[in-house]
Order: sequence, then C-alpha cells, then structure tokens
Amino acid sequence: MLLPIDEIKNRLDIVEVISSYVRLKKAGANYKALCPFHSEKKPSFFVSPARQIWHCFGCSRGGDVFKFIMEIENLEFGDALRILAQRAGVELKKISPELKTERQRLYKILEWATKFFEKQLEASSFGKETKEYLLSRKISEESIKKWRLGYSPNAWQSLTDFLVSKGYKKEEIEKAGLAIKSEQGSFYDRFRGRIMFPIFDLNSQVIGFGGRVFKSESDAKYVNIPNTLLYDKSKVLYGLNEAKMEIRKKDVCILVEGYTDCILSHQAGIKNVVSTSGTALTSYQLSILKRYSENLILSFDMDLAGDWATKRGIDLAQLKRFNIKVARLTKEKDPADIISESHKNWEMIIDKARPIMDFYFESAFSKADPGKLEGKKEISKILLPVFKRIPNQIEKSHWVSKLAKKLEVKEKDIEEELNKLKAEIISQDIEISAPSIQKTRKELLEERFLSLILKNIQNLNLVKENQIQYFSPKSKKILTGLKKDRNFDFEKLPKDIFDFYNFLCLKSEIEDIDKEQILSEIQFCLKEIQLIEIKNQLDQMSKEIKRAEEVKDLNKVEDLTKKFNQLAKTLLN
Repeated sequence: MLLPIDEIKNRLDIVEVISSYVRLKKAGANYKALCPFHSEKKPSFFVSPARQIWHCFGCSRGGDVFKFIMEIENLEFGDALRILAQRAGVELKKISPELKTERQRLYKILEWATKFFEKQLEASSFGKETKEYLLSRKISEESIKKWRLGYSPNAWQSLTDFLVSKGYKKEEIEKAGLAIKSEQGSFYDRFRGRIMFPIFDLNSQVIGFGGRVFKSESDAKYVNIPNTLLYDKSKVLYGLNEAKMEIRKKDVCILVEGYTDCILSHQAGIKNVVSTSGTALTSYQLSILKRYSENLILSFDMDLAGDWATKRGIDLAQLKRFNIKVARLTKEKDPADIISESHKNWEMIIDKARPIMDFYFESAFSKADPGKLEGKKEISKILLPVFKRIPNQIEKSHWVSKLAKKLEVKEKDIEEELNKLKAEIISQDIEISAPSIQKTRKELLEERFLSLILKNIQNLNLVKENQIQYFSPKSKKILTGLKKDRNFDFEKLPKDIFDFYNFLCLKSEIEDIDKEQILSEIQFCLKEIQLIEIKNQLDQMSKEIKRAEEVKDLNKVEDLTKKFNQLAKTLLN
C-alpha cells in the first residue's frame, strides 16, 4: 500500500504544479524559468518531468514537489502535504500530531467563519437585505457563491460564540484576526454589520477577510483583517487564485482597486483581473505577478502628481521591468460601475489602455501651461523623477528628447536638470531575495565531474578504484554504485543520496559542453579534487603533529611526520 506522500507524487505532475506559480518554457527534455526565489536575468531554474524534481543553479535551491510548495508558499511540511493532497484528491485519513500545526487550526477557523458568514447572508433578515443589495449591484447569484460572499451580523459576539462552539479558543480566534481583545480582557467580533469578502491564497484557501459596511453606524467604509500568521496584506492580491491561469494565457494582468471591480470583471468574462484592495503595489506582490506575466494594465483612479503611494507602486513595477499601460476610466466611475452599465465599454477601455509614459505626459501637461515658464517647470517637476527611474538608457533618451520638443527647450538642459536629481531610494526589496547556498570549490568540482560522467557513462573508466577515496561520502556512494552496475537503482539508497543523484542527472542534461571538451574537463576535475583532498589531509596531519609536539609524544610525532612526507610526495606526481 502506497504511503500518502508517494500516492500524491504519483498523482501529481511537478511541471503542472510549478507552472501554476512560474512561467515554464520547454528546454529539451526539461523546462526552465527565471527563478522565483532570487533575482536573475537569465533562467537558471529547471524542472525535470522525468525525475519529478526542480533545481535552481543560481541559488542552489531544489527538491521535489513538496519542497517547492514549502518554499514558494513559506509553509511547513504538514501544510504543504495537506495542500498537495487536496490537489491530488488524496484523503489524509490520519494526520499525525506533529502535522497538526497552528496554521492548520487557523485555516479551519477561517473556513468555519466563511461558512458562518455565507449562512447569515442566506438566512438572516439583514443578510437577505444585503444579498438584495449585491444583486442590485449586478453581482450574480453564481458570483456570490463562487467568491463565497457573506454577511457579518451587527452583534458583538455572534461569530466568536459560533467558533467557540466548534471547539476553538477565543485567543485562537483573535490570532486569526476575527476577534479583538478589549482592555478589560473580553473578546468581541472585529466584523459587525458588514458585507464579507473572503480573501484567498493561491490554493483558494481562505486566509483573511475584507468587510464593507452595510447599514451600520460605523465610520469606516472598509475594515480589513490585520496581518496574521496566514495573511499579510503586502503579499496578497485579491482574486489571483482565480486569475493566475488567465493572466498567463493572455500574458497581461489587469489591476483594479476594489473587490467588486474584480468580481464583476470576472463575471463579465475578463478574468485576468486582480485587485490591490485599495493599497499601493508592493515589491512582493509584483514579484508574484511576474511569475505569470510582465505586462500590467492599471485601471484605477491615479493622480500621478499627488498620489505618492500609487506612484511608488508604479516606480517599483518599472524597476522590475514590467511593461505598464493605463486604462483611462470614465470620470467618477470605477470599473464596477462601468461593467454594470456595459460589458463592452469595459472591454473597450481595456483595449485602449495607453503605455504608462504616454499617460504620464498627458497627466503632466494637463496640469500646467507648457507655454509659460512656470508651466514648463511644473511639468518638468512631475516628469523628470519618472525619467530618472527608467532603467534603459536608450528609452530614457527617447523621453528626454520628446519632453524637450514639447517644452521647446534644449535636450542638454533637460539632461542637466535630470542629472541634478537623486533617484529616490526604495526601502522595500526589489526582488524576493534568497541567499545562495555557498558550496566549497571541492563540492562544485565533484558536482561537475559527476554530471559529466553521467553524460557518457563510459567515462567512468577514467576513475580508478583508489581515486574514489578522494571524494565526499555522497559522491563516493554514487561512484561506487555506478562502478558496480551502470544501471544501479539509487532509489534503494538513503533519500539524500537519491536526491543528489537526481540533481546530478538534471545537471548533466542541461550542461552545455562540446563532446571534445568532456574528456579534458573530467581529467581536470579529477586532478583538482585529488589535490584539494590531499591538501586537506596534509593540513589535518600538520595540526595533529603540532598537538603531539605540545604533549611531547615523540613516537606519534615521528609516525605522523613519516605519513605526512609520504602523502606530500603524491602532490609532485
């Protein structure tokens, strides 16, 4: 009988799983992509469908499908197991206590809360009134169910009492972001009298909520869940779980501001849409979006001269080399209003989206008179910081030239003013950073040597039996196994050896080297590995001789010195 882990691996294709997060391109028998874990310009991230493994040759991360989900979602193994089991349709009948994590309890709390809000929308008198309002906003019955919209009663403890009845502690409910602890120590519901919008992760699990006021005395139109163990507003984009495949298919992502904007666009058939939920774009969100497309269309109200937060998000997107367009909205109407009136108008607005620099120019020139000195200065004040952030020098020169013509000034004057500006420092990381796993020179040589051997197994004859001793334990296992049987079953060996062998096979397949060079490269690696190991042994012996001298053990000193001299002679051969 298969263990759940093996059954999940048998049912899932690693290429399909990873391609839901990263844009993969065929590369021979394998697939490649820009690594999602560190910044790079050339793909060094590879996926092997034959071996069901992945590896980045830039940051040295790699592993199986479980390891990928753990890394990309920042999860513990138990959570990754549950996600992949659900995806594979494998029932986890008994989960060991160590897999029942705090995260899983929070997921359960949020799922029960979602069901509670859904039930209130259907059953309570205020809920039914709320549903009528949603339907009047042209949100269909199907969309209400798909996006799991709900209603939170205008009462202090209705949700908290419900969750306590399901066996959860009030402290856990607070940790999930659903309850607030008063100064007196009592707990009350965070969301009261609101339309509830569940917020999903990429696997469509509820991780948080946004609540819009409905016939309540609250001043705040929207209340969002605070950052929790599961939810971080800087890392989440509403609707991405539903939009990700459509974004990849159409190779463009449309960004809107509100939950209803996103829902109605999907309902209208334009499904490559996600919502920023009224916050500025963050570096982390952009890094996630770049897995699916490098093209963005911004479709929300933007005052680029004054809205610093919005401009900051656009600046980040430009630094990440996104191609950005702006969809001009009808005055005083958001996408939800436009879609409610006419689906075709929304499609037309998207189709007519203008490149971001054209939008900047239009915006700047609409705010001042370019015929007057003060107007020229005001326009330059808006546009020059934008030019400063353009990473491509040719593109920058193009816009400098265009501005000079429109302002009827010399290009060199624009360039002088541009040089005076200091580029603003963005405090956020430009990419999701992942420190490279540092390997020793010997480890790198062994990996290259073994990968070249695996390119043509006949080259194994170049390794003499007495040379295997110079390799690390893992490499020795590989060489010994291959020496015994060219088709040795490495799956019989411990997992770390089997994983290392699979990594070497993948490295061998993507290694780009002329056949004529392989022999000399193998011989070079073998010689260098031997030299490094001998030097390491001599260094260790030297330390032992010094210790023996300190305790005046003359016999040991003599014996070690003899061995040291014999080993040192091999360096001359």
